[in-house]
Amino acid sequence: MNNPIRLYMSMSLDGYIAGPDDRPGQELGRDGGRLFNWLDDRESDGPRGQVYREALATGAVISGRRTFELAGRWQGDHHDGVPIFVLTHRVDDGDVPPGHARFVTDVQDCARQARAAAGDRPVMVHGAGAAQALLRAGQLDEMEIHLIPVLLGEGRRLFDHLGSDHIELDLVRRLEDRDVTHLRYQVRRSEETA
Repeated sequence: MNNPIRLYMSMSLDGYIAGPDDRPGQELGRDGGRLFNWLDDRESDGPRGQVYREALATGAVISGRRTFELAGRWQGDHHDGVPIFVLTHRVDDGDVPPGHARFVTDVQDCARQARAAAGDRPVMVHGAGAAQALLRAGQLDEMEIHLIPVLLGEGRRLFDHLGSDHIELDLVRRLEDRDVTHLRYQVRRSEETA
């Protein structure tokens, strides 16, 4: 696949992507920063650096609205001026996102715009809500899960609201590093599982 739509997400072994009480001023929730310790070595030549460089080589970003707001709207630039497509249920009059960001209310249209904007590069996805919406719509191609060996016990889960549909995944890459395992899965389409 030339330009997959790929989720990049740090996650605890029990499925949490943020600790409890995630909100402005405590964006990762209580103790949620533990999920991102692997980024301390993101400039290394090892797997952490490789995965980080791949993420920054993406040509567009799809974000959920909640993630976009908690991230301070990335001040309009997530990385290198790539377009940011914010998947949201509604757009308030006069709410104009900064810089390279734009609001999109239809998941299919959002995926289409992001793929076109990314050219031959992958599209990065941020946020549980956006990931779930893209999965339900059949538009999420891959998941890069940074699995952290910790049980947070509570907080915000990545896959809480997917519904009852069965989704098959194929492990296409596994990179081990100190205190993190980077797992890349390809999402099987329904015609592939039949």
